[in-house]
Amino acid sequence: MSLGHSRYNAAVNTLSSILLTNQRSHCTTVSDTSTISAVRDYFIELQTAICNTMEAEDGEAQFTQENIETPEGGLSRPRVIDNGPVLERGAVQFSHSKGASLPPAASQRNPELAGKGFEATAISMIMHPRNPFAPTFHANLRFFLVDDSYWHFGGGFDLTPFYPFAEDVLHWHQVAKDACDPFGAELYPRFKEWCDEYFVLTHRQEPRGVGGLFFDDWHEDGFEKSFALTRSIGDAILQAYLPILQRRKDTAYGDRQREFQLYRRGRYAEFNLAIDRGTQYGIQSGRRIESVLASMPPVAIWKYNWTPEPGSPEAVLYDEYLKPRDWLTELT
Repeated sequence: MSLGHSRYNAAVNTLSSILLTNQRSHCTTVSDTSTISAVRDYFIELQTAICNTMEAEDGEAQFTQENIETPEGGLSRPRVIDNGPVLERGAVQFSHSKGASLPPAASQRNPELAGKGFEATAISMIMHPRNPFAPTFHANLRFFLVDDSYWHFGGGFDLTPFYPFAEDVLHWHQVAKDACDPFGAELYPRFKEWCDEYFVLTHRQEPRGVGGLFFDDWHEDGFEKSFALTRSIGDAILQAYLPILQRRKDTAYGDRQREFQLYRRGRYAEFNLAIDRGTQYGIQSGRRIESVLASMPPVAIWKYNWTPEPGSPEAVLYDEYLKPRDWLTELT
């Protein structure tokens, strides 16, 4: 067994023990403070496991360690890794926030909740590898509790390759499906479609990547099953991404591939700043701006009216991958 797989197995074992502990301890009523504490504890343990695994995978760079408390009783734990041989930039952010009025970005789909007091806990992460053949990935999980009367989970994960490989996309979506299937065979196609619809640069009519899972305002089947589904998706993050990173991180590349990577990172920056509800929520809720923008790529470029040469490796991304597809059927 490779060192990388050993690290992955150790991380999965850690997350499995967390899941079992939370299954025994979390309560059934969302009005009880121990409910959000159980979600918060899981997100913190997930943050630690992912940081430890990705730090070991990089081999040199280390995540910053900050714990920032707020006057309202909230907590922010930004973890950022920079300028490593494998990870040019990575961020794994945990937050637990409280407020007297729900920000507009969090009540957009439920306007009747606007202005109400809330409590929220979330984990959000992004990895920008240095190698252009290693894709960027993003994931987040969150839980909102509004005035003890309304709650929901949300989150998911998505993959953004620059030079895509069919086996990577197939693996990504198979792990996503496996995470959802224990809770209903209809969930993966439902969450996949939701992801395809959300991660689109609407001003360009262009998907951000090859998708994955996305769900929001989720409270179907009650708190117990919703939390279990959220944990299953969280536990799948390393299983989905780490094998892909390990396959691609040492691939030889040159200036052409690097330039295309930076060009496509520009699209990533556009989405984060212009469209992403998580970024909007962070700004509107008054979160520390350094933490909110830590997900941005460290370097990006824009070219005026550029298109890839037909038939080129760069054109493959546009022609074959930047479109919603039934990946598990078409690539199997």
